[in-house]
Amino acid sequence: MAIPRGESMTQKISTIVGISKESFADAAKKGVAAASKTVRGLKWARVTGFELELDGGKVKSFRTTMDVYFDIEGR
Repeated sequence: MAIPRGESMTQKISTIVGISKESFADAAKKGVAAASKTVRGLKWARVTGFELELDGGKVKSFRTTMDVYFDIEGR
C-alpha cells in the first residue's frame, strides 16, 4: 500500500523466534512464514540474534530471533 504524500504510517514491532534443524536462514524463513499466518501487513524484519541448541558437542537446532514490523490497521 502506497502512503499518500503528507501522511504517515505507524508500525508495530513484535519479536519472534524461528527454529530449524537445517540453518539460521531456514529458521528465519520459518519464523516469518509462521508470523505471516496470523499477522497482516508484515513489512520487514531485523535479525537481532542467533542461538544454537546443543546436544553435547553437536548442533541440535538453529534459532534466529527477529523483530518483525507491520502496519497498525484502523487508524
